[in-house]
Amino acid sequence: MSQHLPDTNRRALCAWMATGVCAAVVAPHAIAGPFTPPTAVDIGKVENGSVKFPPWRGPADAPSSPPPAPLPPEQRVGFAIVGLGRLSLEQILPAFAKSLKAKAVALVSGTPEKLQAVAKQYGIKPEACYSYEDFDRIRDNPEVKAVYIVLPNAMHRQFCERAAKAGKHVLTEKPMSINSKDGQAMVDACRQAQVKLMVAYRIQYEPYNRHVREFVQNDKYGRLLAYHGVNTQTVAADGERQWRHKKDMAGGGSLVDIGLYCLNTARFITGEEPIEIFATTYSPAGDPRFAEVEETVQFMLRFPSHAVANCLTSYGGRDDKYQRLNLETAAIDMPSAYAYHGQRLSVIERDDQATRNGELTLEPENQFAQEIDHMADCILTDSEPWTRGEEGVQDHKLMEAIYESARTGQPVKLAAVEGRDRFRGKPPKKA
Repeated sequence: MSQHLPDTNRRALCAWMATGVCAAVVAPHAIAGPFTPPTAVDIGKVENGSVKFPPWRGPADAPSSPPPAPLPPEQRVGFAIVGLGRLSLEQILPAFAKSLKAKAVALVSGTPEKLQAVAKQYGIKPEACYSYEDFDRIRDNPEVKAVYIVLPNAMHRQFCERAAKAGKHVLTEKPMSINSKDGQAMVDACRQAQVKLMVAYRIQYEPYNRHVREFVQNDKYGRLLAYHGVNTQTVAADGERQWRHKKDMAGGGSLVDIGLYCLNTARFITGEEPIEIFATTYSPAGDPRFAEVEETVQFMLRFPSHAVANCLTSYGGRDDKYQRLNLETAAIDMPSAYAYHGQRLSVIERDDQATRNGELTLEPENQFAQEIDHMADCILTDSEPWTRGEEGVQDHKLMEAIYESARTGQPVKLAAVEGRDRFRGKPPKKA
């Protein structure tokens, strides 16, 4: 038999492959033949239950990521999804397909028809489907280790406390509630029940934003002078008001919904807490959508390092989720910084006698899968979440200071918080 592939056309080649002769390449010991067996660079090896491959690209190319190493299904942490609105159906439930350590095992909804339809789509058992009224039965479901609360903000505290009482860990969407008082009550309830509480700040698990944080905290381009964050989007002008337009349900307007991304990301990237806040708000007169909550907020944060964050958020402008950082020796642009996907990162810096604007390309990750897996890992290893409940309470306190400054027209000074990441827990594993 020849050592070389037959010199023939594509159809003949496929027929030759179908004979099974080429299987010797895959399993050289199973079928005798003169073919050169594959080497370790192609086969890889198993370490701690995961397949690892040595580098196969040259030093001029970025190395490929290791292959996914998902836990066996029976070892993954079971989550109950509480609330089946747009975010759950469009982002969170699909993200479990990308998860390596978690699985969706239960659903909670106030709409029986929707609950039944979604359960069928995702293979959730009928007995693992709960209404809001009978949610407390979840304590009797051993498959459910944690709940992911995806409800209007004012409902977070109630379902957090009920989940904690049932002995389930809690992952809650941001903002964690409608004010710092309720947020602290959630922290206390979970601490008393000895369950974990994490706030779903997905940006803190997103690779591009994590990369920028490393640039800043490692002084790669010198001191950070200014952070600029813009998060705007429009809302429908007709029809019944969304719950986000009702203060008792949302706690506020654009600030607590989308402006929180600017606030939290500025804190995350710097690792610092602001010592002064100044803000203004605006709502168009006569618009029923903004009778109770604000349309637009502009706020400034001053940090102990003298870095300044300038942020704008609004329900009145076309979708824009832009972030820019000014450092001593570079500027960093991040279009779509707060989006669900499609992040980009450009570094503008000197290149000898020229200016270089270079785009950094990273492997994208599903942000929701990343945060869910971090929560699952914390449960499996009994460790404290990175974006723990205290992180959410701190954001509420800062948003209250933003509203206070806008109300009085004066800056609000805050007590200095020493050190970095004082309200965060154990750092997540590198993606």
